[in-house]
Amino acid sequence: MHFDFDRCEFTECTKGGSDPALRDSRRVLDWSGLQAAVEAWVVRATREGIEPGTALVLSGHKQIEFVVAMLGCLRMGVTYVPLDSINPPQRLQRIIELVGSSHCYDAELDSFRTGMAAAAPLTVPGLAYIMFTSGSTGDPKGVQIGRDSLALFAGWIRDCLALGQKPAFMNQMLFSFDFSLFDLCGALALGGQCVLCPREVIADPEAFVGYLADSQVQVWASTPSFVRQQLLNDTFVAEHLPALQVFVFGAESLTPVLARQLWERFPEARIINSYGPTEATCSTTWIEIVPPLEAGVQPLSIGRAKPYAELFLDDGELCIAGDHVMRGYLNRPDLSEAVLFEHNGKRAYRSGDLAEIDAQGRVFFHGRRDDQIKLHGYRIELGEVDAGLAALPGVTTAATIALRRPDGTLVRMIGFVETPEQLPPATLGPLPAALADWKQRLSGSLPAYMIPSELLACGQFPATLSDKVDRKRLAALYQEARMKRPKETA
Repeated sequence: MHFDFDRCEFTECTKGGSDPALRDSRRVLDWSGLQAAVEAWVVRATREGIEPGTALVLSGHKQIEFVVAMLGCLRMGVTYVPLDSINPPQRLQRIIELVGSSHCYDAELDSFRTGMAAAAPLTVPGLAYIMFTSGSTGDPKGVQIGRDSLALFAGWIRDCLALGQKPAFMNQMLFSFDFSLFDLCGALALGGQCVLCPREVIADPEAFVGYLADSQVQVWASTPSFVRQQLLNDTFVAEHLPALQVFVFGAESLTPVLARQLWERFPEARIINSYGPTEATCSTTWIEIVPPLEAGVQPLSIGRAKPYAELFLDDGELCIAGDHVMRGYLNRPDLSEAVLFEHNGKRAYRSGDLAEIDAQGRVFFHGRRDDQIKLHGYRIELGEVDAGLAALPGVTTAATIALRRPDGTLVRMIGFVETPEQLPPATLGPLPAALADWKQRLSGSLPAYMIPSELLACGQFPATLSDKVDRKRLAALYQEARMKRPKETA
């Protein structure tokens, strides 16, 4: 038994109905139970007046009910909009407004609540979901992904990755983060099991390993940063996780150092590296990383194009063409026009990523054209963080930078604000007393992963020749200040 993403229905229903399909921290649901739960949810949603061609916001964390609702929306032809409960209520309300959703489904409470007075029909037909990403204007932007695009993605996992029969996938990434679909689509398309890993389970490293071992997880998909955290746990080894066979990475750069560290813990494991923006349905390239790694190679390739994708460079910028490319940003034709175009009869997307493609078709990532970053797997527009900081009391303007390790990996964000308290231009100083609780204030408008780890006051911001904030100079000022601190306290 499995879920057919081409037709959005359960198939081969007489086979494997008692096999586990979904697990969360509270229970395990087999395939027959999952099908029954989805059909019952569809009946409830229909009674609520939820109709095809509209969007439904789903809120929750790693509950089986969340997945049931996602599948129920696919069965109904309703576009789902996933939002994790880590987000503040204001962000949830703003997204409800942006999509014109008449209802919101709370997976934690397993209940519907009223959103807008009346559902706004979507102008683009055939959408599977709308995924909201950080917006450079301070407002999140909705990426519209078609049902056919999602089916292509699920088919790639099923047909190209050789993951075996009915594998169990670990799922720890937020449902509002598109890479979480790898585990979900993989498990459902292959008739396997998706093991949902909530924050409270992950917070206890040994319990987390025990949970994965008990679930016999075979496929691990995450950002490299998440695995780096697990390497601090001595029980994160093949001896305790004998079923774990495959690691799949995406959303940020995988380094040779991390690959070697993994093979020390899991000598027989396969490592797959992938790449793809939300606008191209989770991923566009993939490659299997095999030992031994060539000494000094940095960075690793992010892969070759999938069978249904075409990649090419335009002045060094990686462009992506194919039926997996988004249908545009929700109600933002201006943003869509800036990045979408037609190439060989297919939709094409300007990624903003700088890259090179070698003679073997391997792609190598070389950074961003703009100020968009990926930190711990989350895509963040620094402009949206700037907007949140600028809304703090007494702040006249704000800017954010991202610090990197020598290998280019992003470590954390640092925020800077100008305030009425006078400091010399391009000089850093302590925050005024009114901003002592700045993190608490920001948590009301930004999710935790978008809150900088440190905030400093700055005199008049340094500027580039085009009168934009010079983030590179801010970074240099910060590093200079850090170097002075030990001397001042000596």
